Amino acid sequence: MGKSEIKSLFLSIPVLLTIALALITMVAAFSGNFDPANSRYMPVLGLALPALLLCNLLVAICWAFARRRWAFVPLAAIVFNYGYILAIFQFSFTREIPEGHYSSNYADGYLKIATYNVGNFGGEITGYSCKEIARYMKEQKVDVLCFQECGDNQYFPMDSIRKVFSHWRYAMIPTEDSIRGVLPIAVFSRYPLINPQFISYAQSANCSMQCDIVLGRDTVRLLNNHLQTTSVSQNRRKWERGLANTNDTRREAEVVQGAITSLHDNFVKRAEQTDTICQLALASPYPVLACGDFNSLPSSYTYAELSDILKDGFRTSGRGYMYTYRYFKRLLRIDYVFHSPSIRGYRYYSPDLDLCSDHNPVLMEMKIKR
Repeated sequence: MGKSEIKSLFLSIPVLLTIALALITMVAAFSGNFDPANSRYMPVLGLALPALLLCNLLVAICWAFARRRWAFVPLAAIVFNYGYILAIFQFSFTREIPEGHYSSNYADGYLKIATYNVGNFGGEITGYSCKEIARYMKEQKVDVLCFQECGDNQYFPMDSIRKVFSHWRYAMIPTEDSIRGVLPIAVFSRYPLINPQFISYAQSANCSMQCDIVLGRDTVRLLNNHLQTTSVSQNRRKWERGLANTNDTRREAEVVQGAITSLHDNFVKRAEQTDTICQLALASPYPVLACGDFNSLPSSYTYAELSDILKDGFRTSGRGYMYTYRYFKRLLRIDYVFHSPSIRGYRYYSPDLDLCSDHNPVLMEMKIKR
């Protein structure tokens, strides 16, 4: 084999890998269209989409430095995923709510909501994180708080939590009997909450809650959700140990297959939970706010189904880069506020609060159209 053939071989391998990566990334753009019950691998591909897009960007940069036209192949794969990109990055400008509309009374349809997986307030016995969250939300003039994993402990029980959030005089907190074995959720509001409905899911520690917010002559249906986790964080070390402690190819394949099975089971559960939320939203006689920790990326079936009937608050009123999960290099957006078209978003943001949780809160300012 001559030098020219060797040079051609070394060039053809990166080209083939570039094309393969781009094709996989393009296929991943359709992952949200597949119900996990009918597809085992497409949801996993959607979960990997942030990493795939980053790899394409790095490959494009390398080809660009080499002054090769192959840089356009990974760039095309990135552009092909414009739907996902617009769900994590917005160039739109924030609309300002007119001065004076946030007061002690509901006025002209303006409302501010926050959703936050508080991670049981870090299990702290002093309630420091709980108090800091209340202080921050009061400072931000939030009207309605939707919490996931809103658990107490023997040193700082629910009565103490309720006292900390006394600025929000109305609350929906499921009874201990209804949430036994379930990750607790709660809603706190400055405005009356009526028609509560606690929604549990089969073979899951996750749940949802529905209630109506009475805003003078307006009523909004609120769905506070905490959907099935992917279990990546919980099982990552076990999977890593399984791969590190064996040189047996068959055993490695079993570990990988086990990981995919675990992910798939949770994808299916989350899809079923999503279908329940969609049915509740479609049946609502009022404008809907569906918020919470959905444990789903914008490439997922969950996001595709919800955004088909509701608006993503970030896309209607957000700006800049959006992530809500503080780990995994801040690449994951899994907490959302979805709303009916009759609700107009003004501002949507997710501050990086290093308090008690691996999530950031999500806040949205809006107006109920009349």
